[in-house]
Amino acid sequence: MKRAWQRMLSGRRLDLLDPTPVDIEIEDIAHGLAFVARWNGQTFGDWPYSVAEHSLLVEQIFSHQNPKIEPRWKLAALLHDAPEYVLGDMISPVKAAIGEGYGVLDAKLDAAVHIRFGLPAALPVKIKRAIKKADIVSARLEAEQIAGFSTKEADKIFGKIGPEYTERFKIHLRPPSEVRKDYTARHEALLSEI
Repeated sequence: MKRAWQRMLSGRRLDLLDPTPVDIEIEDIAHGLAFVARWNGQTFGDWPYSVAEHSLLVEQIFSHQNPKIEPRWKLAALLHDAPEYVLGDMISPVKAAIGEGYGVLDAKLDAAVHIRFGLPAALPVKIKRAIKKADIVSARLEAEQIAGFSTKEADKIFGKIGPEYTERFKIHLRPPSEVRKDYTARHEALLSEI
């Protein structure tokens, strides 16, 4: 039988095929996501644009779009890509080529992360759609600001966004240690509000 677990820096041993909430720690998630590059690393700057930084941006956009939303759903937005701390960030064309196997692993990890932090294993459809909407706005901002897309190309692929987003949300690349710290701090702040 092949090994299907990964040793985390916390000492936890996470079974990728059958993850349990007790083996999930926010420090492992924050560390892993801070070192996983979005856009396959094809971004401008001296630091990679990490999934942790992206997740912080998605939560900010989600909170902006939904100002009266409960803190637990803001937490869900922050954790929306948490499984990538072990699966990595594959671009959509690669996920499509791999097929449903990736989706199954992602869903199992997502459910375990949600349960670990007091969220329902499966998010309500309305919340999932609202997070996806913020995620698309984030991708649109990233495409133009750091991934080399022209405005026209980014608009065509991700949709047009208004100046309230382009003026309010500026992407600044930072060292992984700073992003990891901010991700963990935001997680802690949101948990304290729930």
